[in-house]
Amino acid sequence: MTTAPAGPQVGTGPGPRTAVVVGGGLAGVTAALALADAGLRVTLTEARPRLGGLAFSFRRGELSVDNGQHVFLRCCTAYQWFLDRIGARDLVTVQRRLDVPVRDAATGRVGRIGRTALPVPLHLVASLARYPHLSLKERASVGRAALALRGLDPQDPALDGVDFGGWLAGRGQSPRTVEALWDLVGVATLNARAGDASLGLAAKVFKTGLLSDPAAADIGWASAPLGDLHDGRGRGALDAAGVRVLLRARATRIAAAPADDGGPRGTAGATARADGAGWRVDIETGPGRGEQLTADTVVLAVPQHEAHGLLPQGALEEPEKLLRIGTAPILNVHVIYDRQVLDRPFLAAVGSPVQWVFDRTTSSGLTGGGQYVAVSQSAVHDEIDLPVAELRERYLPELERVLPAARGAGVRDFFVTRERTATFAPTPGVGALRPGAATRLPGFFLAGAWTATGWPATMEGAVRSGLRASREALSALGLPFDSGVLEAA
Repeated sequence: MTTAPAGPQVGTGPGPRTAVVVGGGLAGVTAALALADAGLRVTLTEARPRLGGLAFSFRRGELSVDNGQHVFLRCCTAYQWFLDRIGARDLVTVQRRLDVPVRDAATGRVGRIGRTALPVPLHLVASLARYPHLSLKERASVGRAALALRGLDPQDPALDGVDFGGWLAGRGQSPRTVEALWDLVGVATLNARAGDASLGLAAKVFKTGLLSDPAAADIGWASAPLGDLHDGRGRGALDAAGVRVLLRARATRIAAAPADDGGPRGTAGATARADGAGWRVDIETGPGRGEQLTADTVVLAVPQHEAHGLLPQGALEEPEKLLRIGTAPILNVHVIYDRQVLDRPFLAAVGSPVQWVFDRTTSSGLTGGGQYVAVSQSAVHDEIDLPVAELRERYLPELERVLPAARGAGVRDFFVTRERTATFAPTPGVGALRPGAATRLPGFFLAGAWTATGWPATMEGAVRSGLRASREALSALGLPFDSGVLEAA
């Protein structure tokens, strides 16, 4: 494993500048690494016993189970920078060329969404022309809508308040076209159906992924447990960079460091205060146990509602906006069969409650025959709290429709994982609620996929937020930010 060097010690006064990063998800780990690489002495605190946020693994008997199926696209340059930075490139697989098999559960017919090497948008023409789940008229309408989408600017604030479903309907997209194509991609990336999604975020997804570069939408995924990447390799990179990592350490308060606490010194030698010279972070490490951390810089990288509870007074002009950023769930159904039922890495479905099915056999460590498949279900508000028995009754027959080889196969195990607040809800108007990385208080910054990255709640968005927070922090300290990382963000 290779990691970037920690960099020289910099700053004024008796020692290097210091930073505390609160939150050990992808945003927090990214920020901690970028700040440490610039020479800051960094402490990272995380309430959980592991790093990785909501992209993690756990043990179930002999298996290593990912809490959910997380993928990225070739256009996700920041996340790929992160993989290189933590030395985990060898633990992922990226398609040589976009290829998504799509089965219609009602007819059994399989179509494909793929690309050629032709320039955009011609790279998708052949795939669309042969797509069997839409009529010839519907396929033609998709091309017209795609050209209209290509002309939109995702950063235009006016798009934020428009719902994507209404925009599609206004451009001749039938309900079947939305289900079999637009939602097939959009639900998985936005965690919302078209009618519930901001046109601005949808435009970002489709323009960047499908209409920017022929290779942009090639799909990548972890070929090892997510914990091996984000926790294992991530922790190794942090250790190598000299970052102090505190797990099971929950931040309870962030405030200006008192004038007499002996904390870090400002550039003029004054005792640290919220006027630009320093912060104190109170953390709880166990019943009746805790620690007070002082630092020049704080990056708060926790979910938006938790962040609201930790915001120092005056950090945001309208802090209540964070409470208006909704959340959306993701349900994952895990099934272990006694034989192979899926003959490819993944399969998408239409005409069924099943959305995407992934083969997790090798990455989970399953041995002794059989196959482990994971069904990833986004935006399932009506199912997230259903009992396991009811989900089993619902999904096993549907899997037999989507995977004919599963008919008659024995089920060795069936379980579910639920992330009730998996992502922020990309509803129309959410863009006006998302804050930037910098706040109104010197030395205090925000990170998280819910901040104003321009991206939906993805691993890419989380990493970009960490890079932007560290860039703002280093700029405030008068320190350079690596230009290669700037290009990724």
